Amino acid sequence: MVIHIDQIRESGYRVDESLSAQAVDLMLQGEGHDTGFRARGPARLKAELRKVSGGVLVDGSLDVPVHAPCKRCLRDTELSLPVSFRINLVPREVVRAEEGEASEASMDRDEGGERAGTFSLDAADRDVFDGKNIDLDPIVREQVLLALPMNAVCREDCKGLCGVCGQNLNEAQCTCDARRVDPRLAALKDIKLS
Repeated sequence: MVIHIDQIRESGYRVDESLSAQAVDLMLQGEGHDTGFRARGPARLKAELRKVSGGVLVDGSLDVPVHAPCKRCLRDTELSLPVSFRINLVPREVVRAEEGEASEASMDRDEGGERAGTFSLDAADRDVFDGKNIDLDPIVREQVLLALPMNAVCREDCKGLCGVCGQNLNEAQCTCDARRVDPRLAALKDIKLS
C-alpha cells in the first residue's frame, strides 16, 4: 500500500484497511524465511500518518490472528498478536545531509584506525523514505515479524511429549522410565569416588 506525500493533509491521513489471510501469510513467509506461523484469517490495519518536522510520523496498530505448532507438544496453537508501532519516516535527502554533517563533525577513530560506529536510540524508531511515496507494506511486515513470539506454546503448563515414546503428556501419562540415562554417559555411573 503506497501513500503519496501529497495525500497527507494538515489534519493527517488515516488508513483503515483489511489485509487478507494470503497477504498476512506472505508477510510471515516472505523472502525465503519461514517463521512457522500461519495466518488464521484476515487482519485489519489502522494507521494515522502526520507530517512532522520535515518527515512523516506513522502510528499504526493491527491484530494478527495466527496459528503455529506448540513448541512442547506440537499441537496446533491459535494466537492473536496485537501489533502497535510508531515510526518516524525521514526523507532520504535529510538523512544524507545529517550524515554529511556528522562525518565532518566527528572523525572518531578506534585503536585500529577504523571509524567507530555509533547508534542512538533516537534512530531506532526512524526509517527512511524517498520523500514522495511511503510504502506501508514493508513497515507493517517488519512490525508483524517483530511481534511474533520466539516459540508458540498451547498453554503455559504444557507438559510436552515423552522423549522416549512420543506420548503427549497433556493427554495421558506414559509408562516410560523418566530417569533414562543417556548411553553416552552410562560409563560415568561406574566411577567410584574415594
